[in-house]
Amino acid sequence: MSKPLSQTQMLIELEQVVEENLNRHLKVAKEWFPHEYVPWSDGRNFDGPLGGEAWSPDDSPLSDVARSALIVNLLTEDNLPSYHHEIAILFGRDAAWGDWVHRWTAEEGRHGIAIRDYLLTSRAVDPVELERLRMQHMSTGYESLHSADLVRSLAYVSFQELATRVSHRNTGRVTNDPVADALLGKVAADENLHMIFYRNLLGAALELSPSQTMRAITDVVTTFAMPGTDIAGFQRKAVEMAIAGVYDLRQHRDDVVAPVLRFWNVFELEGLDAEGEQAREELAAFMDGLEVQANRFEDKRDRLRERLAARA
Repeated sequence: MSKPLSQTQMLIELEQVVEENLNRHLKVAKEWFPHEYVPWSDGRNFDGPLGGEAWSPDDSPLSDVARSALIVNLLTEDNLPSYHHEIAILFGRDAAWGDWVHRWTAEEGRHGIAIRDYLLTSRAVDPVELERLRMQHMSTGYESLHSADLVRSLAYVSFQELATRVSHRNTGRVTNDPVADALLGKVAADENLHMIFYRNLLGAALELSPSQTMRAITDVVTTFAMPGTDIAGFQRKAVEMAIAGVYDLRQHRDDVVAPVLRFWNVFELEGLDAEGEQAREELAAFMDGLEVQANRFEDKRDRLRERLAARA
């Protein structure tokens, strides 16, 4: 492979791109307020020092899968201190890079605030269980597989932010609650803008060092995992969410990975050396395999739905 750019070189070369995209982001991002999407008048005290009522599943009409999806989405957002630490170390806190780190953190911070306020006010989840899960998840912390490499990190968040947008948006729909749907629509809109920011940076990296960046993209796509995978009970919840259409293999391939790859034009990109071409071939083969897996998942899901419908 042609000599890759160092972390420092890449940070310097992308500085202007960061500034341009930060300015763009600030122009298009719409201000919104979490308190406007919480049904405060529905709230009442829980049992404990204030002498309220103990939580019961009957307190909320939410389905089990909607409740699971909301918990997974919230706990994933809760690990913001770890995410901030990672990007602050990687990007630095100076100039445009630092400005983006703090702006991104501020926008992400309101997601957890808003979702938690909604869940507790509407009594949608067991508050004791939720707090114990939060303590457990945050005590574990988070460290990305790609945190040591700037280009791989940019590739990862390009996909991860879009995956989070899809998950939030679909979670809103399965709640069958217009308040939750509107709230998660706002969260999803933020995540989409974050994806665009990172996607544009990675596109610039492709122009600067195409083979190095192609290798990074392939490594990320073939090992991709959401940051919430270490949440207690995640696998069971993920299966429930996939069956309900919140986030599944088909959506991952068609609505997350493929659109971003098309934006970068990776399969028509010129200027790759031999190792860059090898990375692209690996990526193409993986996408073909992902298509096969997605088809199998859809077949299994459809058969399961038919069995459940028959029982009903």
